Amino acid sequence: MVLAGLFALVSALFIASGAGAVTPAVAETTIVQPAVTSPPAEASSPASVAATRRRAPGQALLEQEEHSGIYKDGGVLGYGAARFFGSPVGVKLAAPVVAMAAAPAGGGYWLASADGAVYAYGSARYFGDLGASKPYAPIVAMAATPDGGGYWLVGANGAVYSFGDAQYHGSPAVAGGVPDPVVGFATTPDGNGYWLVTSHGAVYAYGNAHYYGSLGATNLHNIPVVAIASSADGNGYWLVQGGGEVVPYGDAPRLGSMRGHPPVVGIAVTPDGHGYWLACNNGQVDAFGDARYFGGDNHADPRPPISSIVADASGDGYWLLNPAAFQLSLDHPDPGAGMHIVAIAASQLGPSPDGGGFCNPYGPCEEWCSLFATWVWERAGVPIPRYAFVGNVYYWAVRHTKVLRSKQKPAPGDLVLYGTGPESVRASPHIGVVAQVWPDGEIDTVEGDAGPGRGKWTAVLVNGPFLPKQSFFANGFPIYGFAVP
Repeated sequence: MVLAGLFALVSALFIASGAGAVTPAVAETTIVQPAVTSPPAEASSPASVAATRRRAPGQALLEQEEHSGIYKDGGVLGYGAARFFGSPVGVKLAAPVVAMAAAPAGGGYWLASADGAVYAYGSARYFGDLGASKPYAPIVAMAATPDGGGYWLVGANGAVYSFGDAQYHGSPAVAGGVPDPVVGFATTPDGNGYWLVTSHGAVYAYGNAHYYGSLGATNLHNIPVVAIASSADGNGYWLVQGGGEVVPYGDAPRLGSMRGHPPVVGIAVTPDGHGYWLACNNGQVDAFGDARYFGGDNHADPRPPISSIVADASGDGYWLLNPAAFQLSLDHPDPGAGMHIVAIAASQLGPSPDGGGFCNPYGPCEEWCSLFATWVWERAGVPIPRYAFVGNVYYWAVRHTKVLRSKQKPAPGDLVLYGTGPESVRASPHIGVVAQVWPDGEIDTVEGDAGPGRGKWTAVLVNGPFLPKQSFFANGFPIYGFAVP
């Protein structure tokens, strides 16, 4: 079954505006979370970058990486004035690249991975990262300070980590936590405050960032919020749902939405705040207000998944981030006994080499998520037949190993069983290999027959991070169990 990014059913549903829904503002806090800092890295070669696992500043790897990724695009796609300055496609990363921020003066950007590693390119300077520390929850967002002298990293649990001249103003992680994962982060123009938004639309305001409303009390029709962006003067913000609905608050103008398209993954705002771009996971970009259209990646074949859009400081271009271009080991957090299974699954990341029509290397030309998952186990020495039906994997595990309930915590190497039960294809539509399990319970999976794709040309992709209990909200269907090898 094709899993089109993180929001498989989102484009099929109509979304109500929800404007005016309110959630009580979160009280500001003076609890200080110390920044994690270290000197700027001086890595200048693939070997030195690999040794540090992160922070490739300047032109490191530039000569080899622009066309050496899995999707041959370097992972960072530039349009208009936005140039490619580098990316770590020549390094096997421990965790997926999940966020990007542009240097405010132009000429560079930062990338961040889920384990808190930061990679700096062009004029963007490295100010530190989470390094060898182990974040409780995966990093999901980052933002730069107005002068480019620092940046924030944000965890799915609401933790905020500050580096360089970025100031810590508070976090819901130290005030009881968040009921739903944080998915977006935006700062005020002067950097003296910021907002966090969860997948269910709750907004948390800190520092000089004011609360103007949220979707927290609104029925989102199972369409998660995916991003937040500040208005030009900081007296408002936009919330973006995966279905393309853009809801303005405060003085943020209503400029249009992108309903009826593939899942929307991000928003980027023009410097004057009178326009913005929305990007879909298939690379489609739409421009609103005074934002000019510079191109998209929705005609590529095979089509790489896009996870976010970031505006160039000039407003005359933008970047699309393709996380599938990067090589991954998926070994942080430590996969433990499942390391061999995870390594085999990760070795297959990328578009199916057998082309469209659901053709794949793991079996006949048919929907092949289960063929892939059982192939991975088979290669790891698990004596399971090559099943095409997910329900058969469940029945095999019941007889030969065991199945965890959906509320139990899986381990890397387990197989996640999506749906409501094993009795039919409709009830058991998709499967993946659990690759990373974060301390907060969020997981990343490696899944075959995943999208976006065109002409039934699908891929092996990383899905996540997401909480298993929120799988329906994140993926379009729930989880009914985990098969243990």
